[in-house]
Amino acid sequence: MKIASFNINGIKARLPRLKEWLEESRPAIACLQEIKTMDEGFPASEFEAIGYKAIWHGQKSFNGVAILADGVQPKEIQRGLGIDGPKEGEGEQARYLEAEVSGIRVCNLYLPNGNPHPGPKFDYKLAWMEKLRERMRAVWIEEVPTVVLGDYNVIPENKDVWAPKAMAQDALMQPESRNAHARLLADGWTDAIDTLNPRGGVWTYWDYQAGAWQRDHGFRIDHLLLSPELADRLVAAGVDKDHRGREKASDHSPVWIEIDR
Repeated sequence: MKIASFNINGIKARLPRLKEWLEESRPAIACLQEIKTMDEGFPASEFEAIGYKAIWHGQKSFNGVAILADGVQPKEIQRGLGIDGPKEGEGEQARYLEAEVSGIRVCNLYLPNGNPHPGPKFDYKLAWMEKLRERMRAVWIEEVPTVVLGDYNVIPENKDVWAPKAMAQDALMQPESRNAHARLLADGWTDAIDTLNPRGGVWTYWDYQAGAWQRDHGFRIDHLLLSPELADRLVAAGVDKDHRGREKASDHSPVWIEIDR
């Protein structure tokens, strides 16, 4: 059973590439981030036409997450973590969606970037990560097979970036960001990609600027964290890197795991 995550960077702009990937790789569950559309603009019928049912949590022009399942309707458990955005009166951003699919708890997230730092956006990032940890603890107690996946906007270690010095001042690599992520793992969650690629050098994101893709100047910020009940069933994990090189591609590549049913 394949479970995947893909920051699509605008579902309307990337729809042909997204459908292409779905039909080629056929994950049982596909979680999307940065769909960048309001709820009424989500192209559910396009996915239904190729066999996928979906739930989504949209926002105009920014953020937004969705969960697609092959032939099965995801059962929504929770949307949002109950934390307002960094601007006063902004309300909650569309960054979290949780569902049950085929006996698996799927927690799909688009964690705040946090730049520039220091500042309110970085403070929001850290507060959001603490809220996420609270939710992960609550799910942990239920003892259900769970994957918490998506764009974490955290580079966990130096081995997860092409050049640590190049990103040293970025919010993705600050000690506070890394420590918050490390606390998630210390609670007992398994980083699937890292577990099967312990030497690092695996990228999931390449910027559109400065020829990053052509020079393979990437880093790993898309993660799949597994509860013990699911980690015991892990068979494989990887990145569909070639999709980043296609025409009008997202700046992320899909990441995935395969688990025993």
